[in-house]
Amino acid sequence: MLKRFAVAFAALFAFVPVSFAAGTIPGISMTQQLDNLAKPLSGGKLYLIQAGTVSTPQNCYQDSSLTIVYPNPITLDAYGRVPQLFCADGSIKIRLTDKNGVTIVTQDNLLVVGPSGGGGGGGTVDPTTILSTGDMKLVYNTGVYSGFVRANGRTIGSATSGATERANSDCQALFLFLWAADSNLSVSGGRGGSAAADWAANKTITLPDFRGRVPAGLDDMGSSAAGRLTATYFGSVATTLGVANGSESQTLTTAQMPSHNHGVTDPGHGHPGSFGRVQGNAGADVTSAAELGKNNGAPADTQVLTIASNTTGVTIQNTGGGTAHPIVQPTILVTIYIKL
Repeated sequence: MLKRFAVAFAALFAFVPVSFAAGTIPGISMTQQLDNLAKPLSGGKLYLIQAGTVSTPQNCYQDSSLTIVYPNPITLDAYGRVPQLFCADGSIKIRLTDKNGVTIVTQDNLLVVGPSGGGGGGGTVDPTTILSTGDMKLVYNTGVYSGFVRANGRTIGSATSGATERANSDCQALFLFLWAADSNLSVSGGRGGSAAADWAANKTITLPDFRGRVPAGLDDMGSSAAGRLTATYFGSVATTLGVANGSESQTLTTAQMPSHNHGVTDPGHGHPGSFGRVQGNAGADVTSAAELGKNNGAPADTQVLTIASNTTGVTIQNTGGGTAHPIVQPTILVTIYIKL
């Protein structure tokens, strides 16, 4: 029995002389699988499972663009052959059973060999140069791109979720990524106990909204805050992922205007007046400034001086309309996409 199992296990992971395309599971894709008697595993079932889980399904696809989803499990043909598979970069778990559901082999954390693994005689590629789930790119175009969704504030979810940007099983990885990365992104019906539970419940999650916005780095990004974006002027704390603020225009208040002077032209003016009756200490009537001066040193009982009113002729006019002015930096518009 051990010998039969060894034969089956070796056949399962044997490399075949084919060029593995991006996202292939080596030793699985395009191989013939055998049962414990070393006979073709006709009608066998290949279950594709998220690495590190017991049975959470993981999508694999018929095309390298990861758009046409295979059924899960995949049914092997009459000769026990597995069709060509394409999966997202990373790791995966598989379970292979016969047509009656008897497990032949289970293996976790199998590496999905994509462009980072080379193949076909080509050289290897640095895996850090490959876009991963949640990475963003700018495209000088509009519309839908395979393997991406637009960062437009709409929603993604499963095929039955009713999501507005994309409702498809290939959104699962990005759903899980965004759920963990930003707790402020809205989940339909509220957040449950985990991202996987919310996905299984066919909930949607809101995508980051970059419409009409320019991206900027968090003010700290793992270091101390630089103070280049502060709540005083940005309008929000600039150390929280996904926070958006700012405006395309500004209306100045009086306090925000620079300190300045207004020029004044004064044509000159006078204030003519007349003296009325003043009763001095001596009891004499004083009717002029000269006579009033004679009373210096002796307080008068009553002194009345009538001054005629006059205008200066000086006017200061207000100006300015008080409307908003643009504060937009030189800008060119593109479409921002997020990798599924």
